[in-house]
Amino acid sequence: MNINYPLRKKLLTILVCGLMFGTTANADIARAEMGIGTWMQTPSGTISYTDGAITGLDTSDENNEMQLYAWLLIKHPVPIIPNLRLEYVETLNKGTATGTFGSYTFPASSTTELSMSQIDIIAYYNILDNTGWVTLDLGLDIKIIDISYETGNTDLVSKLPTDISSIVIPLGYIRARAQIPATDFAVEADLKYITYSTTTVYDARIKVDYTLDISPVVQPAIEIGYRMQKFKLDEDELIINTDYSGVYLGMMLRF
Repeated sequence: MNINYPLRKKLLTILVCGLMFGTTANADIARAEMGIGTWMQTPSGTISYTDGAITGLDTSDENNEMQLYAWLLIKHPVPIIPNLRLEYVETLNKGTATGTFGSYTFPASSTTELSMSQIDIIAYYNILDNTGWVTLDLGLDIKIIDISYETGNTDLVSKLPTDISSIVIPLGYIRARAQIPATDFAVEADLKYITYSTTTVYDARIKVDYTLDISPVVQPAIEIGYRMQKFKLDEDELIINTDYSGVYLGMMLRF
């Protein structure tokens, strides 16, 4: 797992913001949660290019990849203003390509790497807030994806007629959480989803977490779950149709 400087910077920004907010938040008027962990993801799918008689195909090698994730959740008592959740994760898909993509023709079978750095900015409302041990959130997610697509030392994004280096996608967001009575365990699931024309994107998770009730101010917790993502992106001549799934494990802090 290679943690580059931009990734470290984004992770640090999310966590520092969480710590700054958490140290000033009063439990009666606001709440913050933050987490960091590792996602063991298995990619699959294809990337294809078609421009008349010019074609190319990149097929995933389906190698397991371990990537970091981080998130920050902020709740406040003002009903008309949405709450905020920020997330960061990166996916990596290594594949084998043949044919031509834009102005670049692969020599024989070439290895490629598709990396998508994702930042989710989620504005949501609490429909239920720990009502009968149940929490339900509804909102809107703005997913910002920075795409890197390379073979060897060649930047394939720059060879394409359409700029796909950064994509912004709005998705619907729903999250449900159930606290198991008389325990420190909880079950949670969330879904971000959109489909239109030939594009479909979703990001779904289900998890169990356990809170260590050792402090009334800061409560650490651990989480383990399963995450699935799908990207079917039709960018003119280029179609990215990839899936990512696998177990994730992380640590949390509640303020």
